[in-house]
Amino acid sequence: MRVRLAPVVTDKIVARRNVQVTDFHRRQQYLKSLQMKDAHSIGPGSIIRRKDDGSLEYLRDDLTIEEPLEIRIGSKTLATTMRTPGHDDELAAGFLVSEAIIRDRDQIAKISAGVDNVVTVEVVSGVKVKLISAQRFGTISSSCGLCGKTSIDAVRQNFPAIKSANVRIHIDTLLSLPEKLRSAQRDFARTGGIHAAGIFDLRGELKIVREDIGRHNAVDKAIGRAFLDRLLPLDCNLLVVSGRASFEIVQKALAAAIPIVAAVSAPSTLAVDFARTNNQTLISFLRPPSFNIYSHIERVIL
Repeated sequence: MRVRLAPVVTDKIVARRNVQVTDFHRRQQYLKSLQMKDAHSIGPGSIIRRKDDGSLEYLRDDLTIEEPLEIRIGSKTLATTMRTPGHDDELAAGFLVSEAIIRDRDQIAKISAGVDNVVTVEVVSGVKVKLISAQRFGTISSSCGLCGKTSIDAVRQNFPAIKSANVRIHIDTLLSLPEKLRSAQRDFARTGGIHAAGIFDLRGELKIVREDIGRHNAVDKAIGRAFLDRLLPLDCNLLVVSGRASFEIVQKALAAAIPIVAAVSAPSTLAVDFARTNNQTLISFLRPPSFNIYSHIERVIL
């Protein structure tokens, strides 16, 4: 079917051949009249879909929201990250932990979120934080967290390698994790466009799951929740992510002392090198019944 664009907008799309005539503007008004409650991370959209038989239909579509979040300590802005709204206090906490700006839960007096896409962290009186390391931040996109040699060198200086040698997970438990993570992805089921990060124990029990349009944000939210609940270090847990295993994902896991990182998709060379250097087990292409182990295989009971 060939589609020609008219010089003016009409109220109808006129059918050619076997294309069904539909008054899309009337259909849009009907969809707007539906009383549907959306999650704070999901926004309504409208699409025109071409079906298998060539007919066109006007549908309501769920879209993942992406908005900027400004992270502050007191009156000082540290970074602006593109994220999916929700759990902003956890995102800020996880970000500060992964950047070694905050190391102890007792350093935080209050986190205020939800006003004009700004989250403000107030530290306890007398606490001095390392703001110099945060000067490299500007706007962080949803696809990339940390970039550059300066970031990598800073991470290696701030966090020690994993020390736990007796943490092990059985292969059957490992293979069960992707489905458990997918089942907990409520927003992904509606939009198909959002990442997830799950923290599991060695028995395969899901402890925390968070979703975000940015992989690194989802990890920050999950780690941030654990930090606020005083669960760090997570040295007897593993992190499972729904996307690829990039350097920033493995780095954030190291900040929380997580010894095992598993990803549904591919790793990067930097992530593999980083995991090997810091005694982390890195598993990628975790798609049952297969997976690849790139470092420290001793933690998987095969």
